Amino acid sequence: MMRKSKIAIVPLGHEIYFQQFPTLYDELVLKANELIDLMDDSTEAIITDYVSNIDEAYRVVQELKKQDVDGVFMLLTTYLPSMLASPFALYLDVPQVLIAVQPLDALDYERCTTYMQLANDDVCAMPEIAGVYLRLGRKMPPCIVAASSQVEELKRELQKWQHAIAAKGAFKYAIFGYLGHTYEGMYDMHTDPTAFSAAFGAHVKMLEMCELARYADETTSDEVSAKCDTIRRTFEICTPSNDPLTDYVQEDDLDWSAKMACALDKLVEKNHLTALAYYYRGEPNTLYERIGAGLIVGNTLLTSRGIPLAGEADLKTAAAMLIMKNLGGGGSFAELHPFDLSTNAILIGHDGPHNIAISNGKPLLRKLKKYHGKSGCGIGVEFSLKTGPVTLLSISMQNNGRFRLVAAEGVSLPGSIPQTGNTNTRVTFPGMSVTDFCARWCEAGPTHHLALGVGKHVDAIRAFARIMDMDLTVIGSSEG
Repeated sequence: MMRKSKIAIVPLGHEIYFQQFPTLYDELVLKANELIDLMDDSTEAIITDYVSNIDEAYRVVQELKKQDVDGVFMLLTTYLPSMLASPFALYLDVPQVLIAVQPLDALDYERCTTYMQLANDDVCAMPEIAGVYLRLGRKMPPCIVAASSQVEELKRELQKWQHAIAAKGAFKYAIFGYLGHTYEGMYDMHTDPTAFSAAFGAHVKMLEMCELARYADETTSDEVSAKCDTIRRTFEICTPSNDPLTDYVQEDDLDWSAKMACALDKLVEKNHLTALAYYYRGEPNTLYERIGAGLIVGNTLLTSRGIPLAGEADLKTAAAMLIMKNLGGGGSFAELHPFDLSTNAILIGHDGPHNIAISNGKPLLRKLKKYHGKSGCGIGVEFSLKTGPVTLLSISMQNNGRFRLVAAEGVSLPGSIPQTGNTNTRVTFPGMSVTDFCARWCEAGPTHHLALGVGKHVDAIRAFARIMDMDLTVIGSSEG
């Protein structure tokens, strides 16, 4: 189930001023339209009625509750008494941001009038309102202060909180499927579904392999043929590499992967899934072993459509992938692989589900005679992420039961990767040796896996951690 988060811009002012200065309202009410023009399409954005007295405040709050908004941008257009903000603090349990955008860089002091000052008094009430949030026992809202001329700085700050709210809102009414069980012995994979729901607000639905098997059995030859066409258009099918585990992709291999991709589509649709964590080993030479081994292509196609799938039943990394997607980074399932001292880089990748929407070129399909560490054989997906800035995000659980985030920004480099049917991206971390990064990343206590996305998103992750009340450790030059 994919939903788009909704953010309301609430313009606020002081009705007494409008009685004293009849044209002031017409000037101030335009500020909300200027703000919405700086937002991107990661969320739905609406502008509420202007709030200038307590009755209007209550009315707008009630309307926003009906609309089930995910966040509120409180736009302070001039001085206003803090009573107008108090209903939003008291009755709307969503992230709220105080925003003051002053039209002029500075007052024209020689010609300044009271009217001019009031039209530029956007920040005047911010200390009072922020303090009242604390007095009311509510979370201190982030504050954005800028002049209208600071377009790029304002847009960057505004969209940071917009993306953070979008990432939080993605968990609202979300259903995370959990298929099979965690990889045997990986203690960091175990996640308490109730703790997950408490932290993120999403439901964890336990799924059965027999349901997936039933959908596979019900898949028609026409559906398989259509999915095969999609696979051929999407991927380049490769011949064996120098790795003796690689083999030729046969039509039977492609048909099975297509059948399982169709079954996964139905599993997601029938259960209204937002994301899925899965792993199933199966007894040797059984149907369930073959099903578990045939999921990689279908999982990759779903992840690339914006429905994250995490292997080895890593529920936390499915959440990290959903966050990364809503921050604009895509997000692919990954872990640390061997490093390369000659380029001061480390390979980051994995077998299993990936996000080909952020692939550096057309992704490859390779037949593998066996999956290392797993049972069965089948088709693997191989590619690197787009070159340029990338962000790593891992979610782990502390011994007090709270989830925590670990993040870093690096750079995806061009270059060769192993031709082993797995993703691998060469990542370097400016200002750090690759071995120092590895040590510091591990000392931060991440989980085994991570979501690897394109772009620089640590600032938005900081914002997400703040509104989610989660601990965050940032590694590297973006630390602090």
